[in-house]
Amino acid sequence: VVQLVESGGGLVQPGGSLRLSCVVSGFTFTSYSMKWVRQAPGKGLEWVSTIHSSGRSTIYVDSVQGRFTISRDNAKNTLYLQMNSLKTEDTAAYYCATADHYLDKSPSVAPPMTSLGQGTQVTVSS
Repeated sequence: VVQLVESGGGLVQPGGSLRLSCVVSGFTFTSYSMKWVRQAPGKGLEWVSTIHSSGRSTIYVDSVQGRFTISRDNAKNTLYLQMNSLKTEDTAAYYCATADHYLDKSPSVAPPMTSLGQGTQVTVSS
């Protein structure tokens, strides 16, 4: 069974930092590029960042470039998102997902996933 379990969200003040984690099971993590997507209240899914299966290539949406860092630990089957200099507009539920390829900028899930997990809520507010 494919499982992705996100954690690390919470309430943080503007300018603060959070580190999200996503533990993966049920498929060969090292064979897949991975991504983070988010959904703000009342809005659709937005792609945030994608990382190559090796971890050597990363891409970001313009709004988080220079503030967020995606990484992975293939030995631990874990994906990370380090979020610094958080802004109120970063408030959203964050989800990890498999990517079609290392340049995937779609917010949709790719095989072997069929749907998003429970996500982790990030709220940026003073």
